[in-house]
Amino acid sequence: MRRLIALLPLAAMGVLVLVFAFRSLYRQPQVVPMATIGQPIPTASLSLLAGGAPVPLKTAIKGPVLVNFYASWCAPCVTEAPALMALKAEGAPIVGVAYKDTPENTAAFLARLGNPYQQVLLDADGRAGIGFGVTGVPETYAVDAAGVIRGKHAGALTADDAEALLQKIGR
Repeated sequence: MRRLIALLPLAAMGVLVLVFAFRSLYRQPQVVPMATIGQPIPTASLSLLAGGAPVPLKTAIKGPVLVNFYASWCAPCVTEAPALMALKAEGAPIVGVAYKDTPENTAAFLARLGNPYQQVLLDADGRAGIGFGVTGVPETYAVDAAGVIRGKHAGALTADDAEALLQKIGR
């Protein structure tokens, strides 16, 4: 009997491990936080890839516009490049934000895949991304004419995804 009582804490610990393992297997990874929807764009200032002094996001991002966070080291960013180039050809306004990347790598990435952006901003330390609510790249935000975030898409953008975002800002 004493042995059974002594094993009781071990059994309880085993049950807890199984419960937490089961919960982690059945999480929904497609759930993406959308806390910044309805909020104004952050007040950060970023440098332009073209050079010059940092500019406030409110000056650089004039809506309605899509704001695409991407990086040269991001494989899904390569996948979404043709969709972004098609959007550019249709006249959709897109601002690119190179997230946690160097200017040299960003320029090489755009030279290789094409540049769909009206302008490219550099967010080397990721602070503007935090203000937008970026959880990973690529992520695309719909920003209206008042500078308010109206939609978010996490992952590689498709034509349908882009259309849904553009509808949120009246384009």
